[in-house]
Order: sequence, then structure tokens, then C-alpha cells
Amino acid sequence: MTDDAFGTAVLAWYDLHGRKDLPWQQGVTPYRVWVSEIMLQQTQVATVLGYFDRFMQALPTVEALAAAPEDEVLHLWTGLGYYSRARNVHKAAKTVVERHGGEFPRSVEALAELPGIGRSTAGAIASLSMGIRAPILDGNVKRVLARYTATPGYPGEPAVARRLWEVADRLMPHERVGHYTQAMMDLGATLCTRSKPSCLLCPVKPGCRAHLLGQETDFPAAKPRKTLPQRSTLMPLFVNDANAVLLQRRPSTGLWGGLWGPPEVADVAELEALAERQGLAIDERQALPGLVHTFSHFQLAIEPWLVQVDHRQHRVAEGDWLWYNLASPPRLGLAAPVQKLLKRAEQALKGEPT
Repeated sequence: MTDDAFGTAVLAWYDLHGRKDLPWQQGVTPYRVWVSEIMLQQTQVATVLGYFDRFMQALPTVEALAAAPEDEVLHLWTGLGYYSRARNVHKAAKTVVERHGGEFPRSVEALAELPGIGRSTAGAIASLSMGIRAPILDGNVKRVLARYTATPGYPGEPAVARRLWEVADRLMPHERVGHYTQAMMDLGATLCTRSKPSCLLCPVKPGCRAHLLGQETDFPAAKPRKTLPQRSTLMPLFVNDANAVLLQRRPSTGLWGGLWGPPEVADVAELEALAERQGLAIDERQALPGLVHTFSHFQLAIEPWLVQVDHRQHRVAEGDWLWYNLASPPRLGLAAPVQKLLKRAEQALKGEPT
């Protein structure tokens, strides 16, 4: 199969079978494509659908996003994970408004200078919303091209990535670049899947070297496995007589940066010392069921304690702390595990099983 035949086959397949009804494919703008591409990093389409619609309803333009408080942006991202994406989206929107007059730059190089946008995401924005010929190399496209060329090695390795970028650029046609980009993502998502690829339905099967070798699932090579380190922390859920939980805003960088959550302490003795420092008189306390959350680079074992307090002498600075009303919660950014802990606290206060 020639390079031109590859593009022709992919586009013909897209016309018949490609996805054309996704929310970000309607009323296409660089803003909508950009937000969808960032959300889709490390996240399945089915999960993103609801988040994208809510985000667009709340913040329909890049100007609205740039003007929004960070807490609102993080609140809209709550549960989607990888929260550095949300912070970078906020920063990039401000840059687009302040430096580019609210218009996204029309080159891959300039797009890639915005916070949180790499070469592949820049290529997707340029091709899908601007009609600029710019290859992409997201996870789905890496898999299609690694199999088509039987490229050995893990795509996360620089040398392997360089080879795949060369292939991506060589095979990309000069016409209908937006449709081609969408088609390549769709091929990886629907046919050329990680396990049990549907080779009989694939439009580029005649030229696929991995298929000809009968080794489709050998490409691309899997990421080398590493044992995840284990960490543990104790999180006190200080609850006042109004059934509000004391939360602290985390630093803007690092784990769950900019989100709100219970403070972290090493043990019960430190819990008591923290309560004393903040002028909280402990009435009752009980251990709640533990929670283990897996991050990309470690596992965190959380030991939650429900601690009912009298806070009449509470001395916490308002800027970094607040009482989170369980019955009428404010719009804040919360990590998924913190949401679970707050739910358990609410159940325990009602005498329900946790």
C-alpha cells in the first residue's frame, strides 16, 4: 500500500464509519477542540462527554474561562483527574486572551508554547479546527502506526517516538486534514484497539506489517512495568455542629494542586496537636473505613477520621481554610478521593453504614 493509498483508504473509511456526532465536532472552534483534546488526555471519550458539556455551558468562550476563578475551573474538573490539566487550561486561556486577543495562534509551534499543549495536541487543534496540515501522535494513533509499520519498542521512548512522528508526517494527506486526523483517532479507538483488534474491518489491513506477520498485539511494545511505591497519610475530617467539614486549599503545585481537601497528618497525636493549634475542641472521634487511591507513580493509603469539634475559638486563616457545608456545598475543586471521604463523613453523621 502506497502512502497516498493509506490516506485515501483512511478517509474512505471515515466517510462511512467515522465518528461525526461528538459534542466538540458540532460548532467547531479552536476553543472547543482544545478543551476536548485536553480532557481526552488519559481519559476515555465516554467519561469526557458529560464533563465537556458542563464545562461549555459554564464557560462557553476562552474569554469566560480566562475570567473565571480557579476554584470554578477546578470544580468543573472535579472527578476528571490529572488536575494539572485544569490549571494549565486556565493559564493557557489567560495567555490567549492577554497575548493573542482571544484568538488561538494559527501555527503548531505557537500553539505548543501555550501551557499544557504539546506537539500532538497542537496538531489536533490546528488540523481539526483550522484545516492546517499537522500530524498528531496520541495514544490511539501511536498504536495504529506502530502496527502498520511494525515499529518495535515502547512509544514513550524518544527514539521510537521520533520514528512514529516521521511515519505520521509521511502518511498524512494534504487534503481533508481535519477528517483524516479524526479518522486516525477513530481507527485506534474503535478498530485498532489494544487487545482483540478488528483487523478484518480495517481499511489499511493490506499494508499493515503487524497483520501480515500475525503479530498485531505485539505492537506497540508495552510500557515497562514498575512496582508502585506505597505511601500513607491520616486525614482528619473535622466536623462542627453545623455538619460542616474543615477543608484546606492545597498548594498550587504538587499533588492535587489548588484543590481543597482535609489536612494531612502523620498520626492521631498530630491530629490532636493540629486541632489544638486551630482552636478546635474535640468532642468525639471515630475511624472511618480506609481508602487506597492509585496515582500514576504511587499508591496512597488514606486513613480517615471523623472528628466532631467545637470551633468557637477557631483561629484558622480564612484564605486557605473553609468550613465545607455538606448540605449546601460550595463550588470548589475536590479530588475524587476527597469526594468519597466527604460522602462517608455525611453517611457516618447520619448513622448510615460507610
